[in-house]
Amino acid sequence: MATALLAVLVPGEGRAQARLEAQYEASLAGIVVGKGAWNIDILEDQFSANAYGGTSGLMKTFSSGSGNTSSQGKIVNGALVATSYSAGTVTAKRTEQIHMTLQNGNVKEYGIDPTPPVDPDRIPVTEAHRRGVYDPMTAALLRVPGNGDPLTPDACRTGAAIFDGRMRYDLKLDFKRAENVKADKGYHGPAIVCAVYFTPIAGYIPDRPVIKYLAAQRDIEITFVPLSGTRILVPFRMRVPTPLGMAMLEATQFVTQALPPHIAKTQ
Repeated sequence: MATALLAVLVPGEGRAQARLEAQYEASLAGIVVGKGAWNIDILEDQFSANAYGGTSGLMKTFSSGSGNTSSQGKIVNGALVATSYSAGTVTAKRTEQIHMTLQNGNVKEYGIDPTPPVDPDRIPVTEAHRRGVYDPMTAALLRVPGNGDPLTPDACRTGAAIFDGRMRYDLKLDFKRAENVKADKGYHGPAIVCAVYFTPIAGYIPDRPVIKYLAAQRDIEITFVPLSGTRILVPFRMRVPTPLGMAMLEATQFVTQALPPHIAKTQ
């Protein structure tokens, strides 16, 4: 669900360079159920983003699991253009790995290991569905064009076509409010909150309750904060109402650092 929601990207300008080291905590109805980390490097002509996490606390008593996601690519005219994406999950019952290569927004090759069984109820993903898309990790970085304050209502008024290796879906954002946030370590300051609307396109089973629920939701929101020295906004908090209570992913550590060109080139 988090992968399906943390996803928006708009082309922008600039060749600023920066690094983010963030840690997140996931909770359900106020109870901590997981922890993870997200590291991002924006260099002069390339970028990389890596995230990993797992269950913790009471949730680990009932069901343990972990996952990792990564994306790498080029920076072309200020826009992040992914060339590869991968995502893996490990639980007590199964292990799965998704890989994907892209070129200029088009999926060139992808696969899931082990290959999932064919379900006749699943809406098939066609070649057309894999063109003009973003992977979920790259898409989670909201790039704001221009050279003014990036934390404006217009930053939220965007959308993206996403393919995660299994499902093709659209996300539409809209402005909700401005607020201040504070991590236990690192960032404290202004943020913008965007409403998120999920529309499944292909690669899903229409009768699945979670798909119907997410498509009907009008109260999902993501809070974005700036990545120091760039025009990229990064998710700080995500809130998803569920029948069991509010599901939330929130940064506990959000440390950003702008990198001078001569330092970035040596990394």
